[in-house]
Order: sequence, then structure tokens, then C-alpha cells
Amino acid sequence: MTTNPVGPAYEPTYRILLIEDDLGDALLVEELLHDTGLRFELTTRTTLAGARAELAGTPIDCILLDLHLPDVSGTDAVTAVRGMAPHTAVIVLTGLSESQAGPDAMAAGAQDYLVKGKVEADLLHRTVRYAVYRSRTERASAEAQAARLRAEENARLERGLLPQPILDTSTVRVTSRYLPGAAMALLGGDFLDVVEGDGGLLHAVVGDVSGHGPDAAALGVCLRIAWRSLVLGGHRGDDLLHLMERILIAERGNQHMFATCTLLTLDQNAGTAVVHLAGHHEPLLTTDEGTRELAAEHGIALGIVPGPHRWPSTVVPLPAAGALTLYTDGLTEGHSGTANERLGVEGLLDLIARLPATDPAVHVDLLIKETHELNAGRHSDDLAVLRLDWGSLPAHG
Repeated sequence: MTTNPVGPAYEPTYRILLIEDDLGDALLVEELLHDTGLRFELTTRTTLAGARAELAGTPIDCILLDLHLPDVSGTDAVTAVRGMAPHTAVIVLTGLSESQAGPDAMAAGAQDYLVKGKVEADLLHRTVRYAVYRSRTERASAEAQAARLRAEENARLERGLLPQPILDTSTVRVTSRYLPGAAMALLGGDFLDVVEGDGGLLHAVVGDVSGHGPDAAALGVCLRIAWRSLVLGGHRGDDLLHLMERILIAERGNQHMFATCTLLTLDQNAGTAVVHLAGHHEPLLTTDEGTRELAAEHGIALGIVPGPHRWPSTVVPLPAAGALTLYTDGLTEGHSGTANERLGVEGLLDLIARLPATDPAVHVDLLIKETHELNAGRHSDDLAVLRLDWGSLPAHG
């Protein structure tokens, strides 16, 4: 490796790979590089195979490429090098008699070309600097585009995880929040939905797919859409959960993901709620007397042990005015403000009791804000919260 430390202190050091099998031409290129005044580290390889080994282990800023190598020639050489180093500047070295070789090489992906025998130090200096700058700009643009595409995909998944409720005549107010964990870096598999059915029935689901990221999120969207379709198709209870489990098993492929969920059907005419728990925790009931956890029977999570199961139902009488809150464990698994203690359901209830009575949406936002502050920036799980408020149900004796 040849190193030239000469140059202004602010000038970057260019890591240059010369792929040239003619030792005389290689020496001329090296001498020209010294004359440019650039700070550089030069490595020379005589074959594409040798260049491949070099590129595999060393970051390179610029490749000076001869088009006539022992193991590849012409634009095939450019294509091969670009395949090995797609984000590295490539400058092609052509012969005096190859008038079309340079333009063809740029069409194949090279940043620029130089004609041997017509290269002066100033020209080489400008060409290397410009080619590296252009390559880095193209890379930054590609990364920005990839980031935009990821953001758009994440937004589509988030819309699938947090849909618009289907409400026609219901007087129940719906408040929902969805936040992925890991400081908003990844989508999670939590999901929720609300659909109004016939006869004053309001159906709701909150669920949590194991794991994080796009795979869990995609499965969460799939289960949420399946739940909505099945509910609108008239499926309920055991039958509904059995079909959701079949869909989960079919869609998860070879990944052993499972899901927990709470199903709730609020009967606005009878003033009752029917709860099914599949490996999930109980909803919270808020009345004039405060907030408490409902007592409800439990069933197994979906997809843990595929097969016929029973998911028992629990019928809960409701007050004339109140609220039900369904949530995933991201709300309770954070720390309680101390080093080793988790907030848990009891801590959550204490926190709710200390919050001011206010608008439901403001209350949910305050609750999430307080739990995050108690967690003090530690890693948090995904979070979905669904709150149903009513004030005109029949009084239940």
C-alpha cells in the first residue's frame, strides 16, 4: 500500500484501489496521484479476483479501473466492480484508441473516465474528488429513499394496527392509542379494533403478537383484519377465537409466534359486557367509585398449543355510566420508578387513581405519559390502549 500524507489538514484521506495489470501504467497513476496533492492511501491489484478480496475486507472511497484485465474486460468489468462495491466511486481508465469506451463505462455505472496518456495531475485531482462526492451523494440519496419507503411501509402497517372504528348509532365514545416500543424504532404486533354490530352490540378487541418489528406487525394487522371480517360475518366467542387461531398458524409460517387478546362485546341495551380472554389480562372498569380490574375467566393464548380449546366467557354487569379500558402489557411492564420493580396492574391502578378526572382522550394520554416517565427511558414494550366510555346505558341492579 502506498500512502501520501501530503495535503491540507482539512483534506480527507482518500482510500483508492487501482485495478491495473500493466505495471508501467500502475506506476504512472501512482506518480500522478502524488502530483495531485491529494492525501491518499493507494492499493493496487492486477485482477478482478484480487480486487474482490480487497473490497471484501477494506472500505474504499474510489476505484481506478482498467478495462482490460486478465479475468474480465470492457463494461463487464464495470458491472462486476459495481456489483462488489455499489456505493464506491468508479473511475475508468481507457486507451487513446477507445473513444467510445468511456461513455459506455459511464452508462454501465462508472462515475467518470480518464484517457491514459491525457491525464494531468490537476485533472486527476478534480476527477477523484468529484467522483467520490458524486458517489457519496448518490449513496445518501439512496439511503434517504430507502428510509422514506420504510417510513411509508411503517405508516401503512400502523394504519392497519390502528383502524377507524366502525360505529353507526352507538353513543359509546371510543378512545384508542397505539405506540410501538423500542423508543419508536420498531413497529410492534399490538393491535386493536372496534365494530358496532346489530341490536346495540359493540364489539372490541385488543391483542398482542409475540415479538417486535415488521413480522409481528404484519401478523397483527392480519389478525385485526381477520377479527373485523369474522365479527361482521356473525362469528362470536369460541368460534371466533378458533378461526383467528387457524389464521395465525397459517400466516406465521415457520416462525413460532403466538398472540394474546381480549375480546369484549358491550350490550348497550342490556347494560352488560361479555369478555373472552385468550392469554390476556383483564380489562379495567371505571365507575364513580374508581377504577378496578374485572374478574374474568381465562383461556389459552392463540397459537401456543394448536388444537381444540375452550375460551370461557364472563358476563359483566355495567353501571349506567362508566368506562372499560382494554390494553396490552406495554402499559404495565415498564418500571415503577425504582430500579427493579415493575409497575404492574396494582401500580397502574394507583397511578390512575392519582390522575385528575378529565376528558377520556386526555386521561389516556396522561396515563401513557406518566408510565413512560416512570420507566425513565428504559426499553419499553409495544403499547395499545382502547377505552370505551358511556353515560346512557340502562341502570343495572
